[in-house]
Amino acid sequence: MSDRVKVTASGLARMKRSAEPITMLTAYDFPLARFIDVAGIDIVLVSDAVGTVGLGRPEAVSVTVDEMVYHTRACRNGAKAAMVVTTLPFGTYVTIEEGVRNAARLMKEGGADGVHLEGTATDAPVLRAIVESGVPVMGHVGIVKQKIVRSGAIRVQGRTAPDAVEVVQDSLAMADAGAFALILECIPAPLAEAITRSLDVPTIGIGAGSACDGQALVTQDMLGLYKELSPRFLKVYADLERTIVDALTTFRQDVERGHFPGPEHTYGISEDELARLVALMGN
Repeated sequence: MSDRVKVTASGLARMKRSAEPITMLTAYDFPLARFIDVAGIDIVLVSDAVGTVGLGRPEAVSVTVDEMVYHTRACRNGAKAAMVVTTLPFGTYVTIEEGVRNAARLMKEGGADGVHLEGTATDAPVLRAIVESGVPVMGHVGIVKQKIVRSGAIRVQGRTAPDAVEVVQDSLAMADAGAFALILECIPAPLAEAITRSLDVPTIGIGAGSACDGQALVTQDMLGLYKELSPRFLKVYADLERTIVDALTTFRQDVERGHFPGPEHTYGISEDELARLVALMGN
């Protein structure tokens, strides 16, 4: 896939118009970003889920801009054709000024191609200001950290008519503010379909049904590397945890049994040079 054209916001818009499905996966380091890029995935999302699946914390709200810059740099080195979009962490865009400043940091210091902003209609002015500053923004509605922190629970959004109206309003507000795409997370499939049909910008679903313009997953989840959560929308494509643990266990056993390293894993020295070494050491 090395000859792929670089994915951009305008390219994603063309994909929506031509009904070409968009793919997005998360990454936090160079190797995984490179694998995603080689696989032909369109977007690498450097998500603040790094707090949980990458750093082992019980939550993601404590992730900082500095941490996102660090992980974005690593992913930037691995993703050559895929668009690299980085999350603005919770609490880092409360005001327009800090939102614009932190988005610029992710672009300038991290090397992101755009930023990702979770929120509601009330965050639309911040999104608009960031876009007007020259930074492409991917919006995110449905399950967002603002609602999780407020309610203390993770629940599917839009299952009642009033809640569905709120999700629609959030989506329209973010699209009107200039978002180049929207993530729709954990909302009923018919609602996601209605939103997708009503917007000119692409929608990318995470637990939002098949009618979205694209689909996304957390890579560690779909590869079986993080098993603490198992949401309904998750499809596990491999059990790499088992594969990795088996390989590491075999390494330990080989060392303990004297099977590694073998002659094929070691370097030699000629008899003449070995004799010279003994003579030198003797002096």
